Amino acid sequence: MSKSRKTLPLAMAAVGVAIMVSFAAAQGPGPPRLDTNEAYIAELARSHTLAIDDPMAVFGYVLGSLPERVKVYPTENHYYFSFDLNGIRYAGNIKIDARLRAEGKVVFSYYEDRATWLQDTEGTALVVGPSHGVTVEKVEALAYRVSYGKKSVVFALNDLSQVKPPAAALAPNDQFIGPVFDESGITFFLVFNAKLKLFHYILDETIKPADVFVPVPVGDGRILIGKRTGFAVYRDQHRDRKILIGVYRDNVVANNYLDGPFDQMPDNFIEGDSFQQAILAVAPNLKGQINRYGSFADDTRFVVAPYMEYRSPKDLAIFDRCATSRRIPAERYTACFALPLQGNHDANARPLAMQHRAR
Repeated sequence: MSKSRKTLPLAMAAVGVAIMVSFAAAQGPGPPRLDTNEAYIAELARSHTLAIDDPMAVFGYVLGSLPERVKVYPTENHYYFSFDLNGIRYAGNIKIDARLRAEGKVVFSYYEDRATWLQDTEGTALVVGPSHGVTVEKVEALAYRVSYGKKSVVFALNDLSQVKPPAAALAPNDQFIGPVFDESGITFFLVFNAKLKLFHYILDETIKPADVFVPVPVGDGRILIGKRTGFAVYRDQHRDRKILIGVYRDNVVANNYLDGPFDQMPDNFIEGDSFQQAILAVAPNLKGQINRYGSFADDTRFVVAPYMEYRSPKDLAIFDRCATSRRIPAERYTACFALPLQGNHDANARPLAMQHRAR
């Protein structure tokens, strides 16, 4: 499957209008924040000065604009940001990369975030460290102080080390790879079925999801779509779980927060080479080419996106047809909720269970 990743040094991160999702549980009870068009236009009208073509000047601006301690929610450790400069929107991230941080480095990326009808610019990506005057210091088990010039910021990574899926959410032969906290604010359990050789993102319902999932008039009502995210899940008829089966295609094209969890692997919580071995079970030709994070030598990553990029809820009907088909063996039922990782993922895609039957 060909798909850009916001996590990669050469594939810029897309962002929306806020730095990151804030949860009521983290901030305490109270009314929601009010955003106004007045404030938006006033900010656009201001004249700003920033050497946008100088990556270190932009890095200094971003770091200098942050408080002394911030929370990094997504599990691939990206701290997303955006800003408007003289009528142009820019977006990017500081990535506290699981491998590079041990070398005293982080990845800094930013780009011109254009409207979806206009292709985004290539952007700028830079691994910054001591040679740039940047220091990265581990101050806690999952917290790193990044310093540049006179400014230091502690990036507290999301500690999900105790998060485990309920037993009822796992099928036979399912292996828990790790928790996924997506930049959309939705959390999943990434699992690998060793027998069927497929991945699933299972919605984490041990906490209240940051969305409202409603049934759509497709099939027998087991397909639900999030009102905010557009994430489509299938309510398993045999187990207490909901499996991600689709993300809305326009969000993928926009490369925004709602484009799916493929770029938020559970890097901090992968045990040994379990993720690497799961990938190799699906793609044995990659032996010797990927590390334990599923990364290649150029730091691009193997994409785990077993779900559809749908344009209409009707596109998702194929999953229900597969799940209710008498021609699908019971032992391949869960393969009805995963597409092949390589190849077509639009409305013409077919679940692995149906492809197996066709061979």
